[in-house]
Amino acid sequence: MPAIQRIRPEGLVASPAFSHVAVVPPGATTIYVGGQNSVDATGSLVGGSDVAAQSARAFENAKTALAAAGAGIGDVVQWTVLFVNGADIAAGYRAIAAGLASDEPALVTAALVAGLGVPGALVEISAVAAVLPDTAP
Repeated sequence: MPAIQRIRPEGLVASPAFSHVAVVPPGATTIYVGGQNSVDATGSLVGGSDVAAQSARAFENAKTALAAAGAGIGDVVQWTVLFVNGADIAAGYRAIAAGLASDEPALVTAALVAGLGVPGALVEISAVAAVLPDTAP
């Protein structure tokens, strides 16, 4: 089965952190990870007002959710990262940059929002992933 294609076309900005287009071949299983905040297993907010700490925890929560569905970071087709208006976006991205960067990075959509559903949350991260069927003989 062909691999997932992540494309960075000439004429568009080249970034190690994101691609512009992804093509998922037929037969792949699509996995949707709902917005993950910086909360622990009890639902308590972690990281206080530190957007970097919150971003790192939200990213770890997203990775945990992916793993529960049999996927990993390399299977992510698109990340969506929402920051609350006024949060230090650069600090938030620095906290998750290593997880986003690769030779074929996923697509990334980021937005500033007025607020999130979890009181005190400064960031929310969701993902769409695709897992190809095992092609081993």
